[in-house]
Amino acid sequence: MEDLLKKFEEKKPEIIFEWKDKYTDAEGWIVINSLRGGAAAGGTRMRIGVTRDEVLALAKTMEIKFTVAGPPIGGGKSGINFDPRDPRKKEVLERWYAAAKPLLKTYYGTGGDMNVDEVNEVMPICKQNGILFPLEGIVNGHYNKDKNGKMKIIHQLSQGVPLIVTDSKLTPDHKHKYSVGDLITGYGVSEAILHYYNIWGGDISGKKVIIQGWGNVAGAAAYYLSQSGAIVVGIIDKSGGLINREGFSFNEIKSLLTNRSSNFLESEKIVNFEEINEKIWSVGAEIFVPAAASRLLNQNQLNMMIDNGLEVISSGANVPFADKEIFFGPISKSADERVSVIPDFIANCGMARVFAYLMKDNIEITDQKIFSDTSERISKSLQTVYNKNNSNKNISRTAMEIALKQLIK
Repeated sequence: MEDLLKKFEEKKPEIIFEWKDKYTDAEGWIVINSLRGGAAAGGTRMRIGVTRDEVLALAKTMEIKFTVAGPPIGGGKSGINFDPRDPRKKEVLERWYAAAKPLLKTYYGTGGDMNVDEVNEVMPICKQNGILFPLEGIVNGHYNKDKNGKMKIIHQLSQGVPLIVTDSKLTPDHKHKYSVGDLITGYGVSEAILHYYNIWGGDISGKKVIIQGWGNVAGAAAYYLSQSGAIVVGIIDKSGGLINREGFSFNEIKSLLTNRSSNFLESEKIVNFEEINEKIWSVGAEIFVPAAASRLLNQNQLNMMIDNGLEVISSGANVPFADKEIFFGPISKSADERVSVIPDFIANCGMARVFAYLMKDNIEITDQKIFSDTSERISKSLQTVYNKNNSNKNISRTAMEIALKQLIK
């Protein structure tokens, strides 16, 4: 696999779009690793400290992800270096999407990502800029359809992504009117763990969980894991965290999710970051869900979790390990060789899979159908990995080799 990986990593991206905002210090990049199939896609993230290299790494991850989720297109990513809590965030996004319009109309599709909301920010801002849907570029670049066929796909996307989830087993709270876009990635991260135990053997009931992050992905993953019988014992995000060695109840996790503020943990019992970061890694948990920024988990943190019973990591964050390498740096290798690592391109493929599903012909657009399709795709991908490697080690490596063989002929 090393030769395949080297070729993939060393391949230069086909397009790099660089942007400097005229009115603030915001700067951003769109990196398109390739226009495989005539188009590329990847979400838009915003945080202080985003770099071009980070966006490049994520674009390559997206290309791998599309081998799992479909459609067969290239990987891309958008990143904006700006404080998402700045009151000028909306106007920065408006200028960003206006500048990116030529790409978004022809061959690039985007969506929400860290600190950028798909339904409430990306979709309406794109529309006001004359972009029919954030994935219009994929529809135009990849699909060989006439005008009516293309408009049908746009309609399905516009209907399905913001669809309010009403199924009582899928929505944490009817009053909050959570959409498919709000929940699907975290749902997929949770489903990946359930499918892992179903395929490799074991029972999720009673397994303890540590969650890193408390945005859409982390919060939803914690909710669905708790609903399935797992026990969340620790949550850490950059504002602090919570530990309960006996485990938070399902209702407590639900309350923490529905009462969060701007994707941050809110609780009267919250512990400051320095203290929680010192304690949480040795609490003891079989399951770890990294679902915050990229490249956060260091070797010492990993070692402490493994020493205290870690079994499986389901990567809600793209590139979760603090390696300088894009793929399989020393920390990533250490994890993959010692515990079961479900890679990001499988675990967090939920939103990409929704896009692929909604661009198909003759589909049923309901929350149940959309969520079950994502679950089935993740299950199928993990079963393919198991058929090649039934060991509970080197899962991520095996999955990567399967994907690279599709991309590099």
